[in-house]
Amino acid sequence: MLLKKNDWENPRVTGINRQPMHVTSMAYPTLDLAVQGVAENSPWVRSLNGEWRFHWSPTPEDAPEAFYLPDVDDSTWDLIAVPSNWQMQGHGYPQYVNVQYPFPPDEVPNVPHDTNEVGSYRTSFELDDSWVGRRVMIVFGGVEAAFYLWLNGECVGYSQDSRLPAEFDLTPYLRQGSNTLAARVYRWSDGTYLEDQDHWRLAGIYRDVYLCALPHLHVRDYTVRTPLVAGYSDGRLEIDADLLNAGEHGAQVQLKAHLYDNRGVEVIPELAASVTWLEPGQESHVQLTALVKSPDRWTAETPNLYRLVLELCDVVGDLIETQSTLVGFRTVELRDGHLLINGTSVLLLGVNRHDHDPLQGKAVSREAMLADIQLMKQHNINAVRTSHYPNDPYWLDLCDRYGLYVIDEANLETHGVWDKLSRDPEWQHAFLERVTRMVERDKNHASVICWSLGNESGHGPNHEAMANWVHQNDPTRFVHYESAGREPYVDVVSTMYPTVERIIEMATVPDDPRPVMMCEYAHAMGNSCGNLREYVDAIRATDRLIGGFIWDWIDQGLAKADEQGRIFYAYGGDFGDVPNDRNFCINGLIGPDRAPHPALIEYQYLIQPVVVQAVDLEAGQIRITNRYDFASLAGLDITWTLEEDGVSIQSGSLAPLDIEPGESQEVRLDLTRPDLVPGAEYWLNLVFALKEPAVWAGAGHVVAWEQFRMPWDAAARTMRYAEMSPLSLEESDERLAIKGDDFSVTFDRAAGTMSSFQIHGREILDQGPRLNLWRAPTDNDMGRVHAAPMSEMWRVAGLDRLRHLVREVSASVLSDSAIRVIVREWISPPETTTGFVCQQVYTVYGSGDVVIDVHFSPGHTRGLLPRLGLQLRLAPGLDEITWFGRGPHESYVDRLASASVGRYSGSVDGQYVPYVMPQENGNKTDVRWVTLTDERGLGLLAVGAPYLEVSAHHYTAANLTAAQHTNELVWQPSVTLNLDYRQSGLGGASCGPGTRPEYLLPAQETHFRVRLKGVDGECAADELARLAVPEA
Repeated sequence: MLLKKNDWENPRVTGINRQPMHVTSMAYPTLDLAVQGVAENSPWVRSLNGEWRFHWSPTPEDAPEAFYLPDVDDSTWDLIAVPSNWQMQGHGYPQYVNVQYPFPPDEVPNVPHDTNEVGSYRTSFELDDSWVGRRVMIVFGGVEAAFYLWLNGECVGYSQDSRLPAEFDLTPYLRQGSNTLAARVYRWSDGTYLEDQDHWRLAGIYRDVYLCALPHLHVRDYTVRTPLVAGYSDGRLEIDADLLNAGEHGAQVQLKAHLYDNRGVEVIPELAASVTWLEPGQESHVQLTALVKSPDRWTAETPNLYRLVLELCDVVGDLIETQSTLVGFRTVELRDGHLLINGTSVLLLGVNRHDHDPLQGKAVSREAMLADIQLMKQHNINAVRTSHYPNDPYWLDLCDRYGLYVIDEANLETHGVWDKLSRDPEWQHAFLERVTRMVERDKNHASVICWSLGNESGHGPNHEAMANWVHQNDPTRFVHYESAGREPYVDVVSTMYPTVERIIEMATVPDDPRPVMMCEYAHAMGNSCGNLREYVDAIRATDRLIGGFIWDWIDQGLAKADEQGRIFYAYGGDFGDVPNDRNFCINGLIGPDRAPHPALIEYQYLIQPVVVQAVDLEAGQIRITNRYDFASLAGLDITWTLEEDGVSIQSGSLAPLDIEPGESQEVRLDLTRPDLVPGAEYWLNLVFALKEPAVWAGAGHVVAWEQFRMPWDAAARTMRYAEMSPLSLEESDERLAIKGDDFSVTFDRAAGTMSSFQIHGREILDQGPRLNLWRAPTDNDMGRVHAAPMSEMWRVAGLDRLRHLVREVSASVLSDSAIRVIVREWISPPETTTGFVCQQVYTVYGSGDVVIDVHFSPGHTRGLLPRLGLQLRLAPGLDEITWFGRGPHESYVDRLASASVGRYSGSVDGQYVPYVMPQENGNKTDVRWVTLTDERGLGLLAVGAPYLEVSAHHYTAANLTAAQHTNELVWQPSVTLNLDYRQSGLGGASCGPGTRPEYLLPAQETHFRVRLKGVDGECAADELARLAVPEA
């Protein structure tokens, strides 16, 4: 005797009594309400979001029986918010895994019962009298992973697919008065094998739940296509509607259509189909078409939308219902290896986006979605991939209205078993349904330009069947699927995490004319996205390379409190979840709190829509090029400033420039050569900002910026010994003490360090400068692209535990105003005899300057270093930092394009970048000088020769290295200051190519110089920095 399979362990059962998928569209009783298009204003829509009764069970066998009966006493049950994930409401635990399944995939399609948590939900509702006689439908926007539904004790149906709506007809089960609704949700189902995406595994009713009342005569679904014709100048409106008679009697109906622009003006005469007779239970197909002359076309840059209203009327013309949707006139084509939008070649400068909220998990609010799209638009992003599942319809509404190109991806990933299920005919129905239901829901969105068959599931006949269905049912968009490689059933060749050289090679093969794109690249894990400039340059320069999507948008950290009540962002394993993939979910361009990371600012700059080139800087002549595809530059205010060592000395603006897409114009700035200050630098900065507010940003938002160093130089003035005060030297076996008029410097012979630096009797050092080769490893440093991760090679070399063996500390008097101290050290880890030789030559001048010449020799040690520089600890209170260099955000040698040279100030704490897993952060490149002072201006000035890399923290490097979460960091009152010759680049090795060779830091003979000076606020730091000291 064969036992009946559970529905939730049977891939042939994906839904029971579930309504066919259709576009997201609400019914309205009047034309005016339909034109407004606000679902919440329809009297025929009712939200069931709110508090429901909830019972959590660890297994299906422990779930309460007959809980769905109306008279069950649920008063002792918990209350739970709908929508939500129950793990985020204190039931069970979140689990993060990437490639592996959350349980061993040993018995496909069965799932383990001992971890298959069950959530039992109950609520009740009463219907308004106006709903009597109408069909009442219920829609669950998203339920993970499978659920049964009951109304008034009777089973309504079953559904799985965690990322698409499930709709049921409640009409046969309704009662007058109170109606009891119950749902049983399973954490796992056979569908889980198709949902092995790289994100948190969370269960529950996590998207909106609502009722809608429909007439028995109803527009069940409609497809709207809006191709451009006549050389893309006119549009054709094509409507294919399915009319349903769900009543008991035949009827005649007529479908009418109206099209309104964004001012509410009807732009074409009313369209009307011939009267249609519908038998009971019959569905009829109706078509309407119209030519729209010169419509405002939709693109991501110009998201022009029209309101389409459908009216269903009876035979005498009385209104039965109206529905409405926003449509955009646009055409998507692939031609000659290019992506064309409305006939214009477009690059996809995009990002991958997961649904995520640090407090609510997958239950992302509309406010959070709005914040996401505003941030994307503000940072020049023009495309998004819904990795790896269909998003809430509201997200697509936002993409339509705000303007983003969307790759809509099916909820299908079988990473843990790869192509096994795609080659199994038993699973073909489930595979197909994942794409067909997505297309049917989202087909009317102008923003959706591509259908993706899923992610990382190998490929096989089931994927080919999906592609064939899409091509047949929607030829207006292209099909993507990275794992298909160069299979003929996909329209683009897609790849993940290639090197720059590899993606150029892929786009230039002669035997495949299809476009090439990176559906994932530049893995933004922690302090990352080195090499980004090279990728963007390749996208712009390589024919047939149509763009890429950075992985990914948001750090998927979940807010958690430790035992002391300190909040931090948790990742895999922090909830006792086994198995887990630790912090591999922390890959965002923004943090869990949606605060942008510096890498996002870099991306914003690299993809900005304006290019400025110097023509004749001396004469103020520049060339401005518009990199928009469709918009002119007339909507941007253009201002410029001329800065002297970071201080504005001239400024101006340009008259509006109506430069068309792809065009350039030379302009002359009304600047004059100033009287040059010896040693000063002059920089020209240009800013392009919104003239008027946009829906995604206010007026004045900076869209693009550029700067140029002016070709003006006046040699720095060198101080003379005669200007300096005399020095005194005191020597003992323990120390060397050098004193000037208002400062003193002391060297510790045993430690080989400058142990004290006082100005006006105030100590500014807590620990003197010492050679440092270590940085707290970044996520990329821990990525494996070599035989071992870089961080592991550095640890094997002992760079995290170097000891300094002092070989010599000697002093010599060079003049009355100059004394030289030489420190020679052997530096190595305790357990080895190999190491480095370092000689530090300190020249102390009567001016109060201390010049440190560092001579570094790796001896027989070869390899790569994380950094090379001096580290010192400043006395408490020196918390204010000012620097002249790149900023204001952190920068690294392979991620510095967006950081303009200027003068910046802030607190030391303000330079810390709170990556979810602590690591190297806050670096500043090309620093000419930096001061750290107290509130009175007393402190330390450090000057590069010519430049330094600088970082300052209230956390030690050892603490940043050891901490796994931000709550493990211990704030120190002293300031750890790194004055580096250079750091290694960041690269992308956490998942992808490592740091490019030109950005690595080899251990080799190196000399660099740092000048230190105490400051007291009486003389400006820039003036002190511009003075050169004489060679001693």
